[in-house]
Amino acid sequence: MSAVVSIDALLRQQRVWKGRGESVPVAIHPTGHLALDQLLPGGGWPESALSEILLAAPGAGELQLLWPTLARLTRAGERVVLVAPPCIPYAPAWLAAGVDLRWLLVIDTEEREALWAAEQCLRSGSCAAVLCWPQRIDDRGLRRLQLAAATGQTLGFACRPLREAVNSSPAALRLALDCHPRQVRLLKCRGALQPGQAVAL
Repeated sequence: MSAVVSIDALLRQQRVWKGRGESVPVAIHPTGHLALDQLLPGGGWPESALSEILLAAPGAGELQLLWPTLARLTRAGERVVLVAPPCIPYAPAWLAAGVDLRWLLVIDTEEREALWAAEQCLRSGSCAAVLCWPQRIDDRGLRRLQLAAATGQTLGFACRPLREAVNSSPAALRLALDCHPRQVRLLKCRGALQPGQAVAL
């Protein structure tokens, strides 16, 4: 007759191989918004990946969402690039957000060249973060940005209209910024078990 042994007893005796431990990776790039960090696997922006921020309206708050990360990166002497921003960056607001402007580069280019410029900056490995605002980009273009971010080990951010949420995307993270109520919604994230959750801003 065989004895009944609990799984806990076997684990304590190290008689069963458990594989990898359940350690949660420490976020290398926290968002700077505690409630959002708690929602994201790893506690922050996905490393070496493209994150899409879908906007209910132009200027719906993408900079307020990103400024804590960009300020931390530039204060550490890391380069941040804005590719074809829709408006001229207002330097006093960026300074007030803690961004070191010596490490901020703005590339002013036509829309047809913006994707190429963003891809080159992401791929170069010389930038900590690259922000772009593509208006017309297909799945293939987004895939190029995602691969470039992985190659250059760079944080990539693509700010696009909220209507694009119905289309699939290769981005590692997709967030929607709503104006009323003022919140950010998790639409897609690698490793997230419950997309659709919202965090007030």
